[in-house]
Amino acid sequence: MKENTKGVLFGLGAYCMWGGFPLFFALFETVPAFEVLVHRIIWSCVFLAVVITLLNRWNSVRAAFHTPKQLVRVFGCAVLIALNWGVYIYAVETRQVLQASLGYFLTPLVNVALGMLFLKERLGRWQGVAVLLAALGILMQLLLLGTLPILTLVLAGSFGTYGLLRKQVPLDGLTGLFVETLLLLPLGLFAFAWLSQQGQSIFALDSYLTALLMASGVLTAIPLLLFAGAARRLRLATVGFLMYINPTLQFLIALLIFNEPLSPIQLASFVVIWLALSLYSWSSWHYRQRESAAQVV
Repeated sequence: MKENTKGVLFGLGAYCMWGGFPLFFALFETVPAFEVLVHRIIWSCVFLAVVITLLNRWNSVRAAFHTPKQLVRVFGCAVLIALNWGVYIYAVETRQVLQASLGYFLTPLVNVALGMLFLKERLGRWQGVAVLLAALGILMQLLLLGTLPILTLVLAGSFGTYGLLRKQVPLDGLTGLFVETLLLLPLGLFAFAWLSQQGQSIFALDSYLTALLMASGVLTAIPLLLFAGAARRLRLATVGFLMYINPTLQFLIALLIFNEPLSPIQLASFVVIWLALSLYSWSSWHYRQRESAAQVV
């Protein structure tokens, strides 16, 4: 099998798993989102430790802990990813997956805006228009519905800022995620001990839910490993195109399986943001084509 074909299959696997996460986390309806988050951190760390050992990557982990300034950024990444995980679990449990999917549709445009503000990256004219269109989509919900889509903004903002910090940390995806969960592990264990002491933990009381809580860590890591395999084999443009599979699947699951209501105004705001994404994708592709042509000349 060609490497490019393998990359596409890995990418499809990663984004389809991420897109199907609402179906998995919906199984935790009787478990508070906070406890699911705690176990997701703990069991992600355990599973990743096994993977790091099998791949003999402990040297890169040790090197990360020898750079205190780097660890500050990694801890910032850890807090942001934990916030993102927790809010996402809450969104699924409260059947607000449409808002969650909108957050992940917005994330690429949030990344662009943050890059412009903090990394002084230059935006093309059409990329700038795409960011303004996305802002208009959110403004429509605020002005016409009278509510700010908080879940959408927190998910897009936390994951976008995570990407901004992560870009400044020279760690590969696997090592970075393991170090992040390792830094969160003491907090996770403390929270688990507190929940158990208060008699509020369901862990070990229900074998089915206990197995699901442990599986949440495995399912957190596997898509990342698949994504890493895709990123090594595919062009960035291809990976960027595949990325939209995740929120699209979440959107369809929310509508067709969870039967979440979609008002005309919400649909209109989605359409505006989809137009923004289309414009951004087209302008990015067009820019790369021009850059490639200039390099040939």
